Amino acid sequence: MKKNLTLLLIFTFLNVLGQTKYEIKGFSEKYKGLLSIEKGYENEIFKKGSVAVFESKTNTKIIEIHSDELTFELETIGIVKTNILELPYGEQSILIYKDFNFDGVKDLAIMDGQFSCYHGPSFRIYLEINNKLTFSPEFTRLAQEYCGMFQTNDKTKTIHTITKSGCCWHQYSTFKAVNNVPTPTLIIEENAGSAPFYSTTTTKWNGNKKSTKTTKTLDLEYDELSEILSFNLIKNQKQVVLFSMNELDLNYALIKPDGAVEFSFPIEMMEGDYNFKLNKTENTLTFKNKGATYEIYQTSKEGKINNIGIFVTVNGKKYDLKGDLNSIEGSLEALKSIKLNNLITE
Repeated sequence: MKKNLTLLLIFTFLNVLGQTKYEIKGFSEKYKGLLSIEKGYENEIFKKGSVAVFESKTNTKIIEIHSDELTFELETIGIVKTNILELPYGEQSILIYKDFNFDGVKDLAIMDGQFSCYHGPSFRIYLEINNKLTFSPEFTRLAQEYCGMFQTNDKTKTIHTITKSGCCWHQYSTFKAVNNVPTPTLIIEENAGSAPFYSTTTTKWNGNKKSTKTTKTLDLEYDELSEILSFNLIKNQKQVVLFSMNELDLNYALIKPDGAVEFSFPIEMMEGDYNFKLNKTENTLTFKNKGATYEIYQTSKEGKINNIGIFVTVNGKKYDLKGDLNSIEGSLEALKSIKLNNLITE
């Protein structure tokens, strides 16, 4: 009789609090969970409540996290999904039980809200150390400051994160677990903020030695780009490209054979103005940057281009970079009938 009364009192107390509770089992033999959702939030996308973790044998509560924004799905009535991880924007479970530091023992990630990028799910990470779940601020940072929960690769023993800003900046990071702390080994940043130019910055670590390299490319198929003239230099097969953007401004780019942009103007203008000067009589296009003068020249005979290249003058010395006639597309002549904001005609 006393036992039944006790159960009745507990049931009544929980009803007064107005909570809906879900037991979370099956993810671990050692632990179990209890998800509590406050009354009125049961059918909301973001649910106010708490997640508690207990030792299964002793029923001792060892962790409890309260949150205003929990998200979860049920496998069947009353059974909460666990260990679901679809990155970067897919479904992510309330609990993820997995070996995060590659020591052969499973650890635990517990959703604490939607604090990762773009209001995405965030987690607190507890590593199983000395037979005890221990909070890891370093691993937690990876599950808070990026896009959702991180991924692990058991084959390479690496940890991977993704983050972004708007449409035009993405970062992909790789970490190794060193003394239970995620340590970066590779970070790749992709920036399309200056389209049609795209830059990729790669940072690598070899032990304590860090190296960074930035590569820029040019998308000549970009919708708003109109190519005016391009040709390859004979000496090194670098490609010279003149193009306009939205038919407003003239641009110059020198592209290496591997596709990387070596130099562009006026994007990399260091000093002076950003104007090009077209000499209609001599059929030359000139611009200046950082103490150097660039003069693209073109001559024709019987309506066909017979000479093309660039004169580069630096410190009083003039260099003739001749172009490959077989690689020419377009012509300087096109500039004579185009009005562009940074093109001055003489």
